[in-house]
Amino acid sequence: MQGLNKVQLIGHLGKDPEPVPFPNSTRLAKVSLATSESYKNAEGNRQTHTDWHSLILWQGTADYALQYLKKGNLVYVEGKLKTRSFDSKTDGTKRYVTEIVVERISLLEKSPDQAAPPLEAGPEWNDALPF
Repeated sequence: MQGLNKVQLIGHLGKDPEPVPFPNSTRLAKVSLATSESYKNAEGNRQTHTDWHSLILWQGTADYALQYLKKGNLVYVEGKLKTRSFDSKTDGTKRYVTEIVVERISLLEKSPDQAAPPLEAGPEWNDALPF
């Protein structure tokens, strides 16, 4: 049986998407996403916990994000978890980073000063038409 690696999140962008230089004219962007949950603690006080997620966007989804998305936008994200490792430049120890590779992103709410973008970017967004 094959495994399943699927992530679905709704949250607010923590900053504007940033383009990342990549060889062979491959388009790449990174952005952070905040998801929050509220609960009552043992004393009955409402608490809010926020998790921050690193998003990686490729090709059409990167183009969409760079053109239409801004810090604070509420978005729906669908993708998969990827963990990569690297050696720290400061002390040489192996470090691990878990990121979400975005397969689909949808703007759920825009700020008043934004132009109306397409609702969604996915694998087929901004690709050449087959005819």
